Amino acid sequence: MDFAQALVHIFDSGGDVGNRGTQGSMLADGDHGRFDTGRSNRTDHTEPKEWRVARSEPNLCVQNSPVAHQRMKRALLVASAGGHWIELCRLEAAFRQWDCQFVSTAGNMAAPLGTRPVLQIKDSSRDNYITMLRSMTQLLRVIRDFRPDLVVSTGAAPGAIALLIGKAIGARTIWIDSIANSEELSLSGRAVRWVADLRLTQWPDLADDRNGISYFGQVL
Repeated sequence: MDFAQALVHIFDSGGDVGNRGTQGSMLADGDHGRFDTGRSNRTDHTEPKEWRVARSEPNLCVQNSPVAHQRMKRALLVASAGGHWIELCRLEAAFRQWDCQFVSTAGNMAAPLGTRPVLQIKDSSRDNYITMLRSMTQLLRVIRDFRPDLVVSTGAAPGAIALLIGKAIGARTIWIDSIANSEELSLSGRAVRWVADLRLTQWPDLADDRNGISYFGQVL
């Protein structure tokens, strides 16, 4: 099972993040953890009457039925330009059933899937509070307008800001630390500890159950 497939499995499982273990405990043993994507936990699979009516009588107005109000789950995917963006694009297989909005720090970027254009925000770093403030302001607008169910980032600082804002509005959040960080988690990866529902490293030696760092494999 590759990295994207592992994420798909979490989305399809529903429920909570659960056991944040290493690849050996979460994947090989079959306990992949469960990630709450807002799906219903109902065990009664009987089709609602309104759905049967909508299918058998398509011309009948059923605006008040569940069918009329369903929408695809929305995922906001944020990454700085360069390696972070490449790693994020490599995860496109995990989000083919989502309405995705990609955000990056460079212009003229092409989204790996979906029809929404990639939104550009100001790049920022922890050493420049002015650029961080600009990034935060732009991300606040993006998240306010898009209202994501899930926020995902592969780094760097703008992605950490996106997770913070996303968590504040009730979205689920995933941080995927760059493969370049082989000796320790990035500063941004450490900073999002309290706002990331799932933090992933791409190096097995960095996985740490106690600190909530999991390993699913490598994106690249």
